Amino acid sequence: MSQISAKQVMMLRNKTGLSMMECKKALVEVDGDIDGAEELLRKKLKGKMDTRTDRAAGEGCIAIATDGNQAAIIELRAETDFTAKNDTFVDAAQKIAEACLGQADGEVSADAGITGMIDELRISTGENISLARALKASGDNYGTYIHHDRKTGVLLTFSGDISEDTARDICMHITAAVPRPAGVSRDDVPDSVIEKERRLAIEMAKESGKNEEIAAKMVEGKINKLYSELALIEQIFVKDGATKISDLLPAGATIKAFSRWQVGEEA
Repeated sequence: MSQISAKQVMMLRNKTGLSMMECKKALVEVDGDIDGAEELLRKKLKGKMDTRTDRAAGEGCIAIATDGNQAAIIELRAETDFTAKNDTFVDAAQKIAEACLGQADGEVSADAGITGMIDELRISTGENISLARALKASGDNYGTYIHHDRKTGVLLTFSGDISEDTARDICMHITAAVPRPAGVSRDDVPDSVIEKERRLAIEMAKESGKNEEIAAKMVEGKINKLYSELALIEQIFVKDGATKISDLLPAGATIKAFSRWQVGEEA
C-alpha cells in the first residue's frame, strides 16, 4: 500500500467538499489514486444522498442562461439558506442553466450531465438538492434579471429592437410590481382572475342600491381598472411612477411573454 500524503487528501477534499477523514479513507482504499477515490466516494455517498430526498428542500436560487436566441431559466432547491447562498451552489445553478440550453424547448428533464452536477452538490453539502423546474426557449430575443438574493428571477421574451438596458428594466419591474402582472396584455390575463373580481364587483354594486344601469357601469369600471393593473404593458413603470410599460417599447417592438419565478412557489 502506498503512503497517502496530506497533499493528496487536500486535493481530494477540494474536489469533493468532503471531510479530510472521508477523503483519506477513500484514498487508502484505492491505493492513492485520486480519480479512483473520487469515483469511489461518489458511488458510496450517492446512495446515502438518495435516502435523503424526502427531506424538504425549501431554499434555493433562480438561475438564467442565454446564448443568442436561446434562453433557459431554472430553480435549484436546497434544504438550507446557508447552502443556497454558497458560491459553489450558485455557480452550479448557473452551470445547470447553461446545460439546459442544449435541451429541447419546453420543460427540461435532467439528463445525465445535469444529474451528475446535482449529485456532486448533494454529496458535498449533505443536503437534498433538487432541480425543482427548468424551462428552455429559443427563437426570440430575451431580457433577464436576477434579484440580488437570487430567489426571484425574470426571463422576458420579446421581438424587435429593445435595448439590453430597457429589457432589464422591464424585468426588474416585473419582479417588483404590485400587483404582480398576470399577463402581457389584457388578452393574456386569465379569465378566472377576472371572473372572480367581476362577481365581487357585482355583489358590491347590488349592495350599493344603485339602479341596474349604474350598477353595470360600476362593474365594468372596476373590471377595466383591474385589467390595467394586471396587464404588464398597461402597468406604470415602478422606477418613475409615471410611464406606462408600453411607452418604454420602441416602434415595432413587442413583449411576447415573461416568466417570473420565485423560489418555493408552485410552478
